[in-house]
Amino acid sequence: MSHGFITAIEIDGAGGDPGAWRGPEVDPRAILTGELAVRAAQRAEAAGVDLATFADALEAPDDVPDRVSVRLDALGLAARVAPVTQRIGLLPTITVTHTEPFHVQASVATLDHISGGRAGWIAEVSTSAEAAAVIGRREPAPAAETWREARYVVDAGRRLWDSWEDDAIIRDAATGRFVDREKLHYVDFESPTFSVKGPSIVPRPPQGHPITAIRVSTPEALEAAADAELVFLPDSGVLSDQVLELRENARRSVTLAGPSVTLTSDQVVGPLVLVSAEVRPHVDGVERLASSIEEWAAVGVDGVQLRPASLELDVPLIAEQLLPVLRERGLAGSGQRGGSLRGRLGLRRPVNRYARSVR
Repeated sequence: MSHGFITAIEIDGAGGDPGAWRGPEVDPRAILTGELAVRAAQRAEAAGVDLATFADALEAPDDVPDRVSVRLDALGLAARVAPVTQRIGLLPTITVTHTEPFHVQASVATLDHISGGRAGWIAEVSTSAEAAAVIGRREPAPAAETWREARYVVDAGRRLWDSWEDDAIIRDAATGRFVDREKLHYVDFESPTFSVKGPSIVPRPPQGHPITAIRVSTPEALEAAADAELVFLPDSGVLSDQVLELRENARRSVTLAGPSVTLTSDQVVGPLVLVSAEVRPHVDGVERLASSIEEWAAVGVDGVQLRPASLELDVPLIAEQLLPVLRERGLAGSGQRGGSLRGRLGLRRPVNRYARSVR
């Protein structure tokens, strides 16, 4: 299955610029009602953007006077956007270090159901002593440990999504049976830090598995990204090296999985890779940004995640000016195709590992 060059925007408060909320075009109250996020997602969707990602962090509000140091929960904000959009993918950031794995998968599965199969999530970790103190659940841990645990969370989540077979809901009014219990399964997952018996409380998501993404910011995250289907890499001078390392790690994972894993000729080994860059088209201009994206595409990435400095200023420019330029250069499709996010990205729907038909 093939995909075109992928475009994504990040939604983070009023924008990536800490002072974006002060602009005359922004109603600061709209940050906490979700209206800024809704408006940005709808504009992006209408223009053909493929994904909207939602930033999140666990640190407590700081005392810098001119910065928005409060935020809405990313998963809740994505759920706010889901019913008022139709095609754009929705990927909230979830910090798994301080969140129960069972609740992570149930929440993401719920988002996939209410969005009609457009959900994913960005797995993140926290090594911050401040965040650990604010939440009070556990002591801080180094990146190697937190990313190792994150990989277990990803694995457990996929198993729990498979704990319901696709046809487990039967809605048999005559017998009063809504669910066929024979098609629910224990997962009996064990890791060094948690265990989950299952099954999930949420039926299998429309996509089978919502898209799992990782934002690479450390060497440990780069290694963990081999388990992801979508990866965000920072714009850097070693971009091409990171793309090669990601795909080599993924090939190694497939090899270690053994002969039970088979790949078809049109199946890409490794995650889809997007360059993540903060952008200011209202300052730097659209043509300059389009040229940068063209350079990134030349090193073999699959798309770009644009982090607007100001949602109200930059998203309209991305929608009305940048996307048409990218289409002219063959770097963006119409974006009007509906269906699931997996289908939009050219990813197959996973087979359920517990279904009787695959045993």
